Amino acid sequence: MKQGRRRLAKPDDMFDRDWEWSELTAFASDPGPEATMAVVSGRRRQGKSFLLDALARAGDGFYFCAYEATEAESLRRFGDELAQYTRSAAPLRFDGWEAAVDALLALGREGPLPVVIDEFPYLARHSPSLPSVLQVAYGPRRPERRESRTRLLLCGSSLAFMGGLLSGTSPLRGRASLELVVHPLDFRKAAEFWGIDDSRLAVLVHSVVGGTPAYRREFVRDDTPSGIEDFDAWICRTVLSPSSPLYREARYLLADESDLRDRAIYHSVLSAIASGNCTSGRIASFLARPTGDITHPLTVLQDCGLVRRQTDAFRKNRSIYQVAEPLIHFDHAIVRPKIPLLDRGMAETAWRSGGQRFFPGVVGPHFEQLCRDWVAHFAAPETFGGMPIDVSYGTVSDPAKRTSYEVDVVAHGAVGQDNGVLLSVGECKWDQRMGIGHLERLWMILRLLAERGTDVTQARPVCFSAAGFTPELRAAERRGEVVLVGLERLYGGE
Repeated sequence: MKQGRRRLAKPDDMFDRDWEWSELTAFASDPGPEATMAVVSGRRRQGKSFLLDALARAGDGFYFCAYEATEAESLRRFGDELAQYTRSAAPLRFDGWEAAVDALLALGREGPLPVVIDEFPYLARHSPSLPSVLQVAYGPRRPERRESRTRLLLCGSSLAFMGGLLSGTSPLRGRASLELVVHPLDFRKAAEFWGIDDSRLAVLVHSVVGGTPAYRREFVRDDTPSGIEDFDAWICRTVLSPSSPLYREARYLLADESDLRDRAIYHSVLSAIASGNCTSGRIASFLARPTGDITHPLTVLQDCGLVRRQTDAFRKNRSIYQVAEPLIHFDHAIVRPKIPLLDRGMAETAWRSGGQRFFPGVVGPHFEQLCRDWVAHFAAPETFGGMPIDVSYGTVSDPAKRTSYEVDVVAHGAVGQDNGVLLSVGECKWDQRMGIGHLERLWMILRLLAERGTDVTQARPVCFSAAGFTPELRAAERRGEVVLVGLERLYGGE
């Protein structure tokens, strides 16, 4: 830490976000000799505005939140709020963003000062030259920048737009000293935030609302399921109720990406993936379109953070796609097919008739991803004899039987000086008690990998189950033959 940097106290009502707060406060209080810039992004409802407003308050800085408006109106609002902040005796009026940005630089002449422009994409959309204005204002030899210690933070919810600010030929490429993405809470923190102690219930809730903080506070007003027995009723009174903000939220998430033109194709791609069509070929077949037609939508959905691409650990030319936002997956798999019933307030009927798809179509795939997340972020290095670096899924072929086997969790990592060593192969079962047969399948997969030249000497078989393990498999664990991960370990152990 640089000398002279002051600490900004984290608000008492802010849950978690310790790392994000540390990064933001380090940037805001950096005593460096010239103005600096940061880009903060993340999907809506993750608490970005809450974080940045708290940062501005803690650092006595200036916070301006844009909204959809013409350039003239935005400049007028900006001038009014800046005048109020500086306690100016007269209104501040700016003919263009050049003068407005220089006014922000002037705020930092006395020392480091956080200055936040929230919802920056709204401004840039109606003032396309604004990124270039900032590029000029933050020129390395410009006196106004060198005499200022303004810590400017640009924030936005459009991941595609914000990601593009610093990439390629963008005017702001190379201008930002911090690029921070505010992600949803991880599954353990999400359970804590929702106040859920039952691990099985925590998985069910997370498979619907993920780790988005606003869904508990603003959207369901702290209505949490009291237990497993209350889960069905909770589903019906929240995400399946037309009077609940959660009911339409999944559709609004895509609408927030204003750069998307034909939203129908994006919804159709999401629906295809949520229905279990996870490869580009199967998605194209589901939509009755050539594979080339869905390449661009898939890329855009990945840039928006709504779709996750996973590369096969053993066949690098093969990938699968998953819906990255649980609420969107739930909406396409469960809600959309039942909208006529749900719009008439018949949530219980719709859930009884369509809820059977919930466990195989939503919870099962989600549980597999949670297991991969556990290996990547929570498992201790000694669990696998090394540090996991790359965690994905895999497909192993058996030429003799002319078949192939899917591996739910594949971890490659570092052992000593060797990177990329195969550390583990794992199988996940949400609703099935796992036994010796599952372990024998993993041993067979390791033999097939060894036959094709893969080094499996460090690889450990792993069984993940939400339904438990047989005594025989527990005995194999005690002999060091397998790693077992149940819900208790998933949520509380390494």
